[in-house]
Amino acid sequence: MSEGLNDHAVVRLPRGVRMRHDAARGGWVLLAPERIFQLDEIAHAIMSRVDGERSVSRIVDALAADFDAERGRIRHDVLALFHALIDRGVLEVTS
Repeated sequence: MSEGLNDHAVVRLPRGVRMRHDAARGGWVLLAPERIFQLDEIAHAIMSRVDGERSVSRIVDALAADFDAERGRIRHDVLALFHALIDRGVLEVTS
């Protein structure tokens, strides 16, 4: 399902999926039809940069700069999250 996901890929939330703050859960969630995915702080930091225009590489670069962290480790975490969300149908590769 996550075929085509690489550094140059652009990802977006599919139609019907949105990210919002859920006060009852005390954090950010992805809302999908009949499903809710709780985001931890790291997942929220990553997903807040998903806009359907930035490539995976640009998202990784922004996170590495913002958190002064090793790019390779950030890339690993971003790809792991994206693969998991794509496989669950709440994120898609657009290019």
